[in-house]
Amino acid sequence: MELGLYTFGERTPDPRTGRTVSPAQRLRDLLEEIELADEVGLDVFGVGEHHRPDYVVSSPAVVLAAAAARTRRIRLTSAVTVLSSDDPVRVFQDFATIDALSDGRAEIMAGRGSFIESFPLFGYDLDDYDELFAEKLDLLLALRRAAVDGAPVSWPGGRHRTAIHATTIMPTPVQRPLPLWIAVGGNPQSVVRAAVLGLPLAVAIIGGLPERFRPLVELYRRAWAEAGHDPAAARVSINSHGYLADDGRRARDAWYPAYKVTMDRLGRERGWPPSTREQYEASTTLRGANHVGSPDEIVEKILFQHELFGHDRFLLQISVGTLPHADVMRAIELLGTAVAPRVRAELARRAPAPASTPPG
Repeated sequence: MELGLYTFGERTPDPRTGRTVSPAQRLRDLLEEIELADEVGLDVFGVGEHHRPDYVVSSPAVVLAAAAARTRRIRLTSAVTVLSSDDPVRVFQDFATIDALSDGRAEIMAGRGSFIESFPLFGYDLDDYDELFAEKLDLLLALRRAAVDGAPVSWPGGRHRTAIHATTIMPTPVQRPLPLWIAVGGNPQSVVRAAVLGLPLAVAIIGGLPERFRPLVELYRRAWAEAGHDPAAARVSINSHGYLADDGRRARDAWYPAYKVTMDRLGRERGWPPSTREQYEASTTLRGANHVGSPDEIVEKILFQHELFGHDRFLLQISVGTLPHADVMRAIELLGTAVAPRVRAELARRAPAPASTPPG
């Protein structure tokens, strides 16, 4: 299993001090976090896209390009690229550039977006929410296919984008094809689309009981096989919120104020009631959605969920609310040195032995 982190570059007041760091400082801190994740052996770092004052990253590709020059082995992905309100040609060019800078470590995680501020910002109508994603994904896939052979791309055009005629898109990526994941929050149609297209699936589990997502993952694998793809090639990532510290109770106590501020802010926007400590504590138990606790507890939870989903990748979002940078760095260190090696070793131990070849 690959293990890693993702963030939106949250920039909100620290609930303990009331202080908000500058955008420049938050971005510098973020690059340090990515560097450390690389140094401690994590596999993936994802950077998400938002266009609102509580998040500092509006252009994941720019941040990932900076990270590419400061890291050696970690994979660098968007988490997510809001493809519906972006231009697929520019997205492909940006990530092909990151791929070249990183010597083949870039990925795109495309989604429709959990926030809608990018649609009016870039001149799109929310009534076209689903149609925009389907049309732009079709173009992105055409660009990706053409780049495998270094060939010009032609695309017939759609309602929201003009045609492209035998155009060479530069630069070409190192990886061919450039990895592309589809991120979903629970929509079955999106899951089936990813499966039919033969694309890996990233599932966000940030609330409720994780086992309720099991039918969604099973639907993906079933649709994947029915579409004629090799069942062994299907890949699933589980993306969740959480935090870890040397002591489990300390982790839960430290993360709660930041988590509550963020969840209550989003709740006011979306009509959710304020979160309670009781709900929070339930979410950090083995069957809850949040991965919060000591390294032992995080290992146990990742392995428990692997029994549910059999997933290939796990990404943790620590920055759900603002924590001291030093505490975030310690959590990254623990994930890389105290959690990841144990998870990998246990899953390797559990893996079935390869079938022996009969003599002769």
